[in-house]
Amino acid sequence: MPLLPSNKFNTKKTPPRRSLSLNNLNKLESSIREEEYGADYGQPAMRIAGQVIKFDSENGIWISETSGSSGGVSQREFIKLRKQNESLAEENNLLKLKIEMLLDMLAETTAEKQVLERDVGQYGSRSQRSSKKR
Repeated sequence: MPLLPSNKFNTKKTPPRRSLSLNNLNKLESSIREEEYGADYGQPAMRIAGQVIKFDSENGIWISETSGSSGGVSQREFIKLRKQNESLAEENNLLKLKIEMLLDMLAETTAEKQVLERDVGQYGSRSQRSSKKR
């Protein structure tokens, strides 16, 4: 008599899944779908607290289209300044890396110079000792 029944850990097989979608809308080309069902809605926009915000599908961000004295700079100028800030930050990081590499190179050449000076000093003292012995 077994201690554990063998069928207790056997799992039942799951039935095969049905199709995700029963209609053919997702199989149509986008131009045909727009023509048939009028799926061209234009650029999404909404009004929040008196500001009109539109979605820019190229950049994937929301852009404020309301002009006025509410912010100081326009959304487009803000995006331009943000991109410029990111590029300057990348350039700054690159320059910091270059400075670090130059400092490493300077330390390496300074260490090599000190080793060579020590070796030359030792060679000079040996040659003076050997010339005195003669």
